Amino acid sequence: MRIDILTLFPNMVKGPLKESILKRAQEKGLVKINVLDIRSFTHNKHRTADDAPYGGGAGMVLKPEPIFEAVEFIESKVPRKVATLPRGRQGPKSKVKVILMSPQGKRFDQGMAKRMAKERHLIFICGHYEGIDERIKRVVTDEISIGDYVLTGGELASLVVIDALVRLIPGVLGKEESIIRDSFYSGLLDHPHYTRPEEYRGMRVPKILLSGDHKRIASWRRKEILRRTLKRRPDLLEEIKLSNEDKRLIKEIKGE
Repeated sequence: MRIDILTLFPNMVKGPLKESILKRAQEKGLVKINVLDIRSFTHNKHRTADDAPYGGGAGMVLKPEPIFEAVEFIESKVPRKVATLPRGRQGPKSKVKVILMSPQGKRFDQGMAKRMAKERHLIFICGHYEGIDERIKRVVTDEISIGDYVLTGGELASLVVIDALVRLIPGVLGKEESIIRDSFYSGLLDHPHYTRPEEYRGMRVPKILLSGDHKRIASWRRKEILRRTLKRRPDLLEEIKLSNEDKRLIKEIKGE
């Protein structure tokens, strides 16, 4: 997979890309992540990428020219296999997904992360200041929001999305089972985890986890998954298909 990040503040995103899972994924050659400064595609000595809004008002608006030219530059470096965009779009033609991080976008979740992890090329546009020139949306294929709150810009939001999808690319994590057991991957929250020491400040690891009985441990973990989800995010239980055993465990939990 190839990922390009368009931003006015490259240093805001470069640090995290050099750490942990994102770093290892790049070292393995499973993903190539490029950070491009939007100002590199401006055409005056002041490298102006924003301007005052027409009609007046506070704040500055991101200009369309550098974004269009940045996307065109990226696409010129990548072989085009499909020369189409959604009907009505007038921007550069490519199979690439161009993502705009925006509070007006579709809410990001694990299902979206799974779908995005299957893409071959993603471009993230990080807005800043008051907003973006509406014409920029001509090159956008998807608008994504990570929640109903305000951030300084799209940089941190992009990193959240990138981290969530990159770890789903086959081979990125050491054990595929690690992905499957993550919270939300199966639609529910995760079960509690424990490691050594067996006892710490009077707090002991549940005996079942020390039993060596993998069938009973699996059943305990499933019950704790359901217990935690029922307590913290009961809405998630309405969105998945529960087995008869799940229903039995939920009834047992409610009766405790």
